[in-house]
Amino acid sequence: MQSVVLRGNQDGYQLVLDQSAGFEDIKLELRTLLDKLAADATTTSTISFDVLTANRLMTQDENQALSKIVSSYEHFTIHKIIADVITIADATRLKEQDNVHLVTQTIRNGQTLTMKGDVLFLGVINEGGRLLTSGNLFIMGTILGIAQAGFPSNEDKVVMGNLAQAQQVRIGEQISIVEADQPETDFQTVAYVNDLHVLEYGQLSDLKTINPKLYHQIGG
Repeated sequence: MQSVVLRGNQDGYQLVLDQSAGFEDIKLELRTLLDKLAADATTTSTISFDVLTANRLMTQDENQALSKIVSSYEHFTIHKIIADVITIADATRLKEQDNVHLVTQTIRNGQTLTMKGDVLFLGVINEGGRLLTSGNLFIMGTILGIAQAGFPSNEDKVVMGNLAQAQQVRIGEQISIVEADQPETDFQTVAYVNDLHVLEYGQLSDLKTINPKLYHQIGG
């Protein structure tokens, strides 16, 4: 069985690697295939390949070795390397981001709690404390400090809950000084970043318009 097979489709060219082949065999056959392709090519345009590795998880060094071989040919490049498997670390990270984490603790002045994924907060953030999460932030507790969704720079998340006593609400890199912006004093408030990249406040009843993806995600 060939270690490297060239395929063409409507999106371009693919280099399909045999997942059971030795890496040295793959490199040898890749050079042979590219030599032939370069000799037959009549175009001076760049040809970009997707490399498909199936259930073979390539190391960073192996990826770099393949890229070095392909880029040694004047008109050939690798667009991306695609595997059907991921590392345990990547799988854990995705699981964390998909879950809604329940947090009930008190975050004191000077403390920062950093989370991944969506967070349902039932605790207390004292003045000077900070809660940062990469996902959405649903507040059912007391916020006297700083609450940030979309940490550090994702602006398509929301902060939802009673935000009237908070020092600051942040989404991505956008900041609202709550005392000046005066959101409603109820748990139906939704902070979000609008199309002008400005953080503003709306109501839960408007969530379908504010963030349609989240609206359908929570059963709207």
